Amino acid sequence: MQDTYLTIAAPSQGLYKEKMSKFLAFAEPCRTLDEAKAIVTRYRKEYFDARHVCWAYMLGADRTNFRSNDDGEPSGTAGKPILGQLNSFNLTDVCVVVVRYFGGIKLGTSGLIEAYRIAAQEALAAAQIEERIIEEQLTVHFEYPMMGEAMRIVKEEGATVLAQDFQVDCRLTLSLRKAAMEKMKSRFENTFGIEIVNEEV
Repeated sequence: MQDTYLTIAAPSQGLYKEKMSKFLAFAEPCRTLDEAKAIVTRYRKEYFDARHVCWAYMLGADRTNFRSNDDGEPSGTAGKPILGQLNSFNLTDVCVVVVRYFGGIKLGTSGLIEAYRIAAQEALAAAQIEERIIEEQLTVHFEYPMMGEAMRIVKEEGATVLAQDFQVDCRLTLSLRKAAMEKMKSRFENTFGIEIVNEEV
């Protein structure tokens, strides 16, 4: 089971110049659509005098939440090449913004595609790429006398306790890497026959 993904550890930058046009590329980690939108908005404000502020993002461990934008460049010449570099590096939870200052000489369709591709590539190549583990949360409910056995399973499986409630009935919310979750879940079910709810985080 694939339970890891690649992302960048911190913001990075790249630069590409072609026929007097300057392409400033910025790659930033982000986890949500709101974060990606905020990144784009920030660069639009910072580089308000630029001709184009084009971008692409990829979100989620399954890499199915993505979007790109040409910001007035000919269709498919900016956003798609940027997104293509996210795919080439196999990255997710990343937003890449490429700011273009027009130098007065048109680059043509193929020239634009190449410029945005290289600019995005430069920013991502400069980034520190790291592997992250996909984790799931598991909430277990059980009676107090079962506490010792429950905590033994938690310790043996290497789970992290996120929350606990030991009032009338006991409840533990745990986090564990996705590939190991089914085993721990089965141990709880087989030992106690208890209610289990889990979700990706």
